[in-house]
Amino acid sequence: MKHPFFARLYARVRPTLDQAGAAEHRRRLLAGAAGRVIEIGAGDGGNFAHYPPEVAHVLAVEPEPFLRAHAVRQASTAPVPVEVVDGTADRLPAAAASADVVVVSLVLCSVPDQATALAEVQRVLRPGGELRFYEHVAADPGRLATVQRVADATLWPLLAGGCHTHRDTAAAIRSAGFTIDQLDRFTFPPDRTTPAGPHILGRARLTA
Repeated sequence: MKHPFFARLYARVRPTLDQAGAAEHRRRLLAGAAGRVIEIGAGDGGNFAHYPPEVAHVLAVEPEPFLRAHAVRQASTAPVPVEVVDGTADRLPAAAASADVVVVSLVLCSVPDQATALAEVQRVLRPGGELRFYEHVAADPGRLATVQRVADATLWPLLAGGCHTHRDTAAAIRSAGFTIDQLDRFTFPPDRTTPAGPHILGRARLTA
């Protein structure tokens, strides 16, 4: 799965966004994680430095070759063991019930089908396991939401590696059978309005 333009742009821009506050979001996303983790859509490995020492192993799945190569380099200096592998969200290279935590970070906007990806999350999570999510999402009804719908119907997905800005990801997580235990909504970057500005960050578990 190659997105050469987007991959190079993302690898260039991601450190700048981290310095502007995204690194703190990543830290909050991963705080308290423990055990075996599967990270879906690891990108260039921007999360790796933020995994706490209680994490025993991270299986980092990334389908884009350029980003995956960057992630391998980031894994070599990560504070916990990280294995970077090729794979997609709709067919994870992991056994059933093999993860204590699944992490999705700015990836559910770009998967072909959120329901399929979240079904895979269910499959690989152990009973009582946790989904951690950090995603940009659909704006509330209004002008920005209209801009998002127009962007998604034109060039945005082509230029941004399949990204869609107007997805109600929290609703998709609930529809997949998860109970959201923690949900924070915010705009990032906070000082300007962009189609990808509305974000959510939180934790969810499978509904019993």
